[in-house]
Amino acid sequence: MLLTRRLVRLYLGLVLYGTSTALQIRAGLGTGPWDVFHQGVAGRTGLSVGTVSVLTGACVLAAWIPLRQRPGLGTVSNVLVVGLSMDAALHLLPAAPEHPALRAALLVFGVVLNGAATGLYICARFGPGPRDGLMTGLHARTGRSVRLVRTGIELTVLAGGIALGGTAGIGTVLYALAIGPLAQFFLRRFALPEPQPRARARAAAEAEAGAAPVPGPAADPRPGAPEPASILPG
Repeated sequence: MLLTRRLVRLYLGLVLYGTSTALQIRAGLGTGPWDVFHQGVAGRTGLSVGTVSVLTGACVLAAWIPLRQRPGLGTVSNVLVVGLSMDAALHLLPAAPEHPALRAALLVFGVVLNGAATGLYICARFGPGPRDGLMTGLHARTGRSVRLVRTGIELTVLAGGIALGGTAGIGTVLYALAIGPLAQFFLRRFALPEPQPRARARAAAEAEAGAAPVPGPAADPRPGAPEPASILPG
């Protein structure tokens, strides 16, 4: 049951992540640094933004090899599902609204939805996305702070995206300022219960003993004696 809930969170989060990015693109007021880069490459190559996202994710994932990072199910799924859902959403969404207030509302909704999507797929605990793994890998290899490494990567990507013709603007600034607090908020809302430490210890003991059950405390045979306490928390 817990595995099913984790998988639902993973794939719902990734689909909503791609959809939220499409909403920000439709607003036309700027997106996050990586999506500015995707837009720029798409404009130069004629590929869809989602296809560029998938190809970029694959290239970033390849950079994990020298960094000795290990991808998980969430890592590979992130590469594929976000780009595909982004293209699907862009295909289904109408053209950008002309009124500035409607575009601003679309942008804000897209950023908030992105924060919710981030909370969902991170809470699934199936591994980081390829770009986050690049950040943590460089942090481990260089000894630089995570904040410094992330800032360096995103500024480089943003500058490349702007040079290629990607759309940066107020939405880019809003995303940079809001995504951290939003992700933290939704991480708390969507968190799944961790396995109880004593349950994990019992499972480890059973595995070590060849899956033989670990006996609990003996019951008192006297009539009316209290039931023995369970070795698992209630």
